[in-house]
Amino acid sequence: MEKKIVVGKTMKKKFMIALLTGFLAFGGLIAGFGFTGTAFALPLGGIGDFYVEFDELNGTDFQLLPHVGETGTSDAEPMVRNKMDKVVITNLHIYKDLELPGIGWVRFHVRSTGPTNITGLIHDARLIEADLSFDNLEIEEKNTTEFSQNWSQNASTINIKDAKIVTDYLFQTVVSLDGAKISAERIEGPDMTTFPGSGK
Repeated sequence: MEKKIVVGKTMKKKFMIALLTGFLAFGGLIAGFGFTGTAFALPLGGIGDFYVEFDELNGTDFQLLPHVGETGTSDAEPMVRNKMDKVVITNLHIYKDLELPGIGWVRFHVRSTGPTNITGLIHDARLIEADLSFDNLEIEEKNTTEFSQNWSQNASTINIKDAKIVTDYLFQTVVSLDGAKISAERIEGPDMTTFPGSGK
């Protein structure tokens, strides 16, 4: 006897809301870059993991803080929140994998062929793979039960090379991409970058 799997209306509705929200958020990023090359006060989050890669980043007034944030599959995950005042990035590549009904997995790309200039960068990362160097590095602790203020890592400048970052939230006060290229492609499956010790 053949069994049929029935998808309830509630599940379908939640899926469509999540899908449309993801498209609107990522579409806002693409539209902002595609039409002007510069975007102001641009947040990107709430669409699950997306990936940031670049050859080199130079930033000023760096601050790293502990953070708990929402991902596409969890309401609370441990992360690090990185803040920088001024940033210049070489060969920036941002991509997001989405499974689309009737199509399969699709990867959306935003690339910059020239320098990317950012003012007021905040991003929450679950994984950073890169070569790092700092100037005037300071680790500071405070006697408080508030975990996000208990300790911080600060530096006057930071240099990051050959980076791959798994990100769930990204905010820029002002961002300008020189030679932005936006594209989409079908892929066999999503990026499954592993997290040491987590098995996922």
